[in-house]
Amino acid sequence: MAHQMLRYAAGTDIGRRRRTNEDSAFAGPRLLAVADGMGGHPHGDVASRTAVTTVAGLPLAGDPAAALATGVAEVAARLDDLGRQDPALARMGTTLTAMAWDGHRFAVAHIGDSRAYLLRGPDLFQLTRDHTMVQTLVDGGKLTPEEAANHPRGSVLVRALQSGGSGEPDVFWQDALPGDRYLLCSDGVSGLVPADAIRAAMAEEARPADVIARLIGLANQAGGHDNSTCVVADVVPAGEAGDQRPVLVGAAAPGHAGTGRP
Repeated sequence: MAHQMLRYAAGTDIGRRRRTNEDSAFAGPRLLAVADGMGGHPHGDVASRTAVTTVAGLPLAGDPAAALATGVAEVAARLDDLGRQDPALARMGTTLTAMAWDGHRFAVAHIGDSRAYLLRGPDLFQLTRDHTMVQTLVDGGKLTPEEAANHPRGSVLVRALQSGGSGEPDVFWQDALPGDRYLLCSDGVSGLVPADAIRAAMAEEARPADVIARLIGLANQAGGHDNSTCVVADVVPAGEAGDQRPVLVGAAAPGHAGTGRP
């Protein structure tokens, strides 16, 4: 696949019941990333901002999979340093889902319960596996997916990036085809918007920004009890990508004030 590029957008919303946006996201020509500061822990916005700004600064010219793995380790080290310097930051943590584009395929690094999806033709695929207690029970045959969807402890993480911890990410390659559409999102979207509605939004909206607006709108209609953040990217011929600049949203945005919209 020659001369393919990404056409992308990123957007976030604080939600109806939150005062702070603890999500961060980045979209650029070589990297897509979403991080969700852990609910119930202090300073999740600092943790997600640290994760996204760290991976956004990675050199990706060589092996992007190795670069992402190194970047995740660097995030963990930075969170540790921040926690040692300031006891108030000692328990902060974040998810991170990042995809690095090499012009032909993506390297993916994932830890936590933010998600990456692929729409290829009419079909939606979840590319990442949630690192949650409930997903572990599903994998072990102790819960059905239907039971898991409504489990009261569905968001309890078993792996994340956290100060004082050493969470290991899943790192893998994802082949890409012209016309693919990718979505990275926090669980403020995937936890409230059913998969069929995610698929419909990705299939029916023309522009990445329109997909984001629709998904965030659906999340808010479903209660909006969490921050909702999306990055959407299309694999297109180079001439169709247009003139795009990298985008930072949420807690990582310059002058962050807790809200942001596509």
